[in-house]
Amino acid sequence: MGWTTRFGKKRDMPGGLWLKCEACGQIVFRKEVESRMRVCPNCNFHFTIGSKQRLDITLDPGSFQEIAPDLETRDPLGFTDKIPYLEKIRQTREKVGVSEAAVAGSGRIKGVPVVVVVLEFGFLGGSMGEVVGERVARAVETAGEKRVPALLFTSSGGARMHEGVISLMQMAKTCAALERFSREGGFSISVLTHPTTGGVTASFASVTDVVLAEPGALIGFAGPRVIQQTIKQDLPKGFQRSEFLLEKGQLDGMVTREKMRDDLARLLSYAV
Repeated sequence: MGWTTRFGKKRDMPGGLWLKCEACGQIVFRKEVESRMRVCPNCNFHFTIGSKQRLDITLDPGSFQEIAPDLETRDPLGFTDKIPYLEKIRQTREKVGVSEAAVAGSGRIKGVPVVVVVLEFGFLGGSMGEVVGERVARAVETAGEKRVPALLFTSSGGARMHEGVISLMQMAKTCAALERFSREGGFSISVLTHPTTGGVTASFASVTDVVLAEPGALIGFAGPRVIQQTIKQDLPKGFQRSEFLLEKGQLDGMVTREKMRDDLARLLSYAV
C-alpha cells in the first residue's frame, strides 16, 4: 500500500507489520507479539493461537503422536447456508491445515507423559461437532488405557449448529468420558483460553480435576451482550474474563503462557 510523506515522496508500506490488541486497543508490532508467544507487550493480553503453535510450545519436541486422525465429518442434516456444510468443511481444512476443530494425541511435557486435546479456533470457531466430541472422548479413554493424565486446551464458540442435536450430544459424551476416567483414578486438567464459550464451557472444559485459564480469556456460556440485553442490567467490570472468574472461585488458577509449560509439567508430575 502506498503512502505519501510530508516531503511528498511516495513509499510502500509493508502490510501485516502491526496489529491492534483487542484488550487495550494499542497498535503493537506483530513481530514483538509473535516473539512473546502472541502475548501483548502492552497489557499482557493473550491472543488466540492455533493448535499447531499450542502443541509446539507445550509438548517436548517430536513427542506428539496423533489420536483418531482419520475421523470424517458427516452432514446428518444436509445443512446448507451459502454453501453445503461438507464443502465448508473441505474449504476450512484447506485454509487452516487441520482436519477438524480438535487435534488429539499423546506426548510428553518435560518428560511427563500426557494425552492432550487442543481445540482449533480457526476451524469454524473451534465449534464442537461429532468429530470434536469423539476425539475428546477417545483421547480421555486413551489416557485411561495408558494410565497417564489428560490435558485439554479449549478455545471455542460452542456447539456446532450445522449438526443440530448431534453436536449437543457431545456435551454429555465428553462429560461421561471424563467421569469414567476420574472414577478409574485418572487425573485431568483443562486450560481455558480466549475465547471459551457455549457448550464447550458447559461440558468438558469445566469438569476436569483442575481448571486453569490464561489471562484475559473470555469464558462463559452466553455472550455478555446477550446476557445484558436479557436481564436489562449493567454487568460487573471484567465480567466473564478469567480474572473475574478466578476471583469468584470458578477457576483453580490462572497461568500465563510463558509459565504454562513449567506449571503443567509440575501439576501433571503429581499424577504419574
